[in-house]
Amino acid sequence: MPVRGVRQYRSGNRGRAMKTFEYTAVTDVRSAVGAFPEGAAFLAGGTNLVDLMKLGVATPDVLVDINKLPLHEIEELPGGGLRIGAGVRNSDLAAHPRVRSDFPVLSEALLNGASGQLRNMATTGGNLLQRTRCRYFTDMTKPCNKHEPGSGCPAREGDHRNLAILGASEHCVATHPSDMAVALAALDAVVLITGPDGDREVPVTELHRLPGDAPQLDSVLRHGELITAVEVPALAFARVSAYRKARDRASYAFAVGSVAAALDVEDGVVRDVRLAFGAVAAKPWRAYRAEEALRNGRATRESFLAAADAELTEAEPLRDNAYKVTLIRNLVASTLERLVTA
Repeated sequence: MPVRGVRQYRSGNRGRAMKTFEYTAVTDVRSAVGAFPEGAAFLAGGTNLVDLMKLGVATPDVLVDINKLPLHEIEELPGGGLRIGAGVRNSDLAAHPRVRSDFPVLSEALLNGASGQLRNMATTGGNLLQRTRCRYFTDMTKPCNKHEPGSGCPAREGDHRNLAILGASEHCVATHPSDMAVALAALDAVVLITGPDGDREVPVTELHRLPGDAPQLDSVLRHGELITAVEVPALAFARVSAYRKARDRASYAFAVGSVAAALDVEDGVVRDVRLAFGAVAAKPWRAYRAEEALRNGRATRESFLAAADAELTEAEPLRDNAYKVTLIRNLVASTLERLVTA
């Protein structure tokens, strides 16, 4: 049976009244989906949601606690893939023997993503659904089309050094902050979702939305839908994979640019490759053009740079973030060079 109660929290703006909300703890997935009225939010690790509640950005009327759902297992799939429960903590996923041996890009992305304390709390599903860290989004005294559509995007002319160069629009230039999601995008992972209308599957590459003219919509999840697991398909050459992240400080900072890659090379020729970029768009950016340019070509720094150039032809940097084009270009080359010699 659900456990119910009433809680209060104070937003980050001094003097603002306490927000009262209902709290419900559920023990099975159907109850979780059924206990999701308008104005509700799912609560797992809370490492992003609780911060946004304190700032007044998120103001749920109901918190549906899903920590007791049976979503905490990592299972092996036929053929060598993995099913990762949405409640699996980031620290457990990063340390899992199969992840470390067969999908090192995923383990590296998680270990680069946050402090040990945060990894012990953060969940797989919650990590995927993090909201942007754009300063205008997290400051309720500033206009932002994400929390008030039509109010404008001051980041375009303001502080946008760490914001999008790919897939942005005049309405929003925010980036998605997850490191894990970039690795999962490169690995062709699929998200399993349960909702009021039943179950469905969505590739990680299609889970998040580009802003277009509706920047307030971060993902394709419908009301009441819950991520229950992520499936990572078998990929033999994923053993030769890596995640490289550039950030403003060495310890626990969000990326200013990142690359997830897996590479299959034989006799100096690229047989196959997976490549995704982070911190450059409102979603993990799967680099399909670069992959196509690399296949059947020589595994050299020159070809790696040329492939990155092919992908970055779509880049539309703003005044202060054009450096990301050069950064991603060099990250691609250095990451793939590292894998050639692995």
